[in-house]
Amino acid sequence: MSLDTIEILVRLAWLVGAAMFVLGLMRMNSPATARNGNLVSAVGMAIAVGATAVLLLGRQSLGGADTPAGNGIVSWAIILVGIAIGGGLGLYTARSVKMTAMPQLVSLFNAVGGGAAALIGIDDYLRFATAGEAVPLVTTVAVVLDVIIGSITFTGSLIASGKLQGLIAGKPILIPGGRIVTIALAAITVMGALFLFAGNVSPLILLLIIVAALVFGVTMVLPIGGADMPVVISLLNAFTGTAVAMAGFVISNDVLIIAGALVGASGAILTKLMADAMNRSVLNIMVGGFGGADDTAGGAVAGGGSVRSIGADDVAIQLAYAQHVIVVPGYGLAVAQAQHAVRELAELLEARGVDVKYAIHPVAGRMPGHMNVLLAEANVPYPQLKEMDDINPEFDRADVALVVGANDVTNPAARRPGSPVSGMPILDVDHARSIVVIKRSMGRGYAGIDNELYTNEKTGMLFADAKEGLAALTAAVKAL
Repeated sequence: MSLDTIEILVRLAWLVGAAMFVLGLMRMNSPATARNGNLVSAVGMAIAVGATAVLLLGRQSLGGADTPAGNGIVSWAIILVGIAIGGGLGLYTARSVKMTAMPQLVSLFNAVGGGAAALIGIDDYLRFATAGEAVPLVTTVAVVLDVIIGSITFTGSLIASGKLQGLIAGKPILIPGGRIVTIALAAITVMGALFLFAGNVSPLILLLIIVAALVFGVTMVLPIGGADMPVVISLLNAFTGTAVAMAGFVISNDVLIIAGALVGASGAILTKLMADAMNRSVLNIMVGGFGGADDTAGGAVAGGGSVRSIGADDVAIQLAYAQHVIVVPGYGLAVAQAQHAVRELAELLEARGVDVKYAIHPVAGRMPGHMNVLLAEANVPYPQLKEMDDINPEFDRADVALVVGANDVTNPAARRPGSPVSGMPILDVDHARSIVVIKRSMGRGYAGIDNELYTNEKTGMLFADAKEGLAALTAAVKAL
């Protein structure tokens, strides 16, 4: 078989892989097909990687450019060891990570993707520089954009992961002279890029750009509060895709360009949707977040009003004899790993003829789709998971709204001006006939304000850890 034939077959395989990426992305649009969509995309990537390996083997055996440098056996050993280490770590972390830590893992994957893309651009540029060749402008532009976006993604994602993991404070961390530092970093990057675009070949200037971009990634994410991390994760995911697409232009690899463009575009769209769900612009979020969580306990919320505490037995009676119950899961449910407990309670109520649905807010949890994935892990039926726009009209006829660990996304203060959450779309929990909130304390949410829902005369507060509170409710319902 000739090298030309191999290249044609490989490009056809890349096209198949790219088509599977698109199909997989389409199927990820629904919780019911998301798992299958992920599998389809993974198979597409396996085809693309396998085809690339065949192309390298063909070029080594039949001659051609772009073969691994150095001794063939050593080069392939390095490639295989890299695949084994990377694939092994990916498999281990994906299988062992807790659902509550999934956002941190996504951030780490973003960092790896951005860093890898930047290294591709660096390697290609150094290949030209060490050979004493002039770097084509199209290559220089792609390399510079690749290393800038990839480097920002790398450090920014690491900071975001640290904030989510608690290794770095979730509240906004302001850097002294932060604006001056940001302007200086941007000036260094732009001036360095223009210098290289002018046809100058300088690995030192490229290194300066990389360092400035790495520092910028840190200064960009540190001042953002924990409340905005879901949007930041989505934005950094878009950055990763864009960096990968730029890397594809650098090495003229169609499948990298397509895959990166898909990730970049979908990440950008998701970022806009998430920002809209918080009624904020992406620029406003990047300037700074609401602030960190506040777990201060108390018995009443600011602005007056009393809080009514309620016991598990009283709640169980309400739930057992209701016709329609809507469960509102939040990050508190995720932290307590109470997804199986809430499913057990729901199944018990359904056995008594109660209609149970779950209200999913777009920014519930710490990443897009967090609640959907968490409840799917507990085998909650997909039809019961209702998005905000679909479930809000049903609160008016709900006998009980059971809020488990959700805070800001249920705050009626969002409906009037003058509040930090003003205009943010919320779940209309206060429209239900009765409201039960399972919460450990009267601590505030990420927005740093009190939830007016807690002083509503229809609201009863069951103070407990989400998992323990749900277990107590299940036992009480069984005892009726």
